[in-house]
Amino acid sequence: MASSQFPPDALREIVAEVAGLLRERKESISVAETAAGGIISAALLSTPGASGFYKGGLTLYTLESRVAFAGWTSETVKTYGGPTPAIVAGLADNVRAKLGSTYTVSESGTAGPTGGNTKNRTPGYVALAVSSESGTTTREIETGLGGDREANMVQFALEALKLLRDVITDTAKL
Repeated sequence: MASSQFPPDALREIVAEVAGLLRERKESISVAETAAGGIISAALLSTPGASGFYKGGLTLYTLESRVAFAGWTSETVKTYGGPTPAIVAGLADNVRAKLGSTYTVSESGTAGPTGGNTKNRTPGYVALAVSSESGTTTREIETGLGGDREANMVQFALEALKLLRDVITDTAKL
């Protein structure tokens, strides 16, 4: 039988590391993802024993889903200008409050192949956040992968999990 191709090789090490940290510390995670399309949650759930640390996740890909599940209002939708650190911080804070997890990791970006005219609408841009009791940490990344949608989605998940690890280990720059 062939070995599983999920999670992608690029994610295997960081998923194992994050899962180990969460288990060891008896902490929990929830996920609010957009452009990664569920890859973060699926990667975490591929870990045996994930039910011991995974509280739940939302793929908030559309504005409608953000209104229904993430506390957005019609005013939020009206003023939305694409992914930003403030947007993902709000998603992370909202989901963490609802699910009661130790951490919530969130991402929103532009996977491609097309995008827009502003930095945050350029394929390969992603805004990341991790919400915890001690505050919310954000990071912006440009993958440099151009319009390669699938590669950007995996890279967004990788960067989100790296930020999560950095927050858990208290090495993230606040």
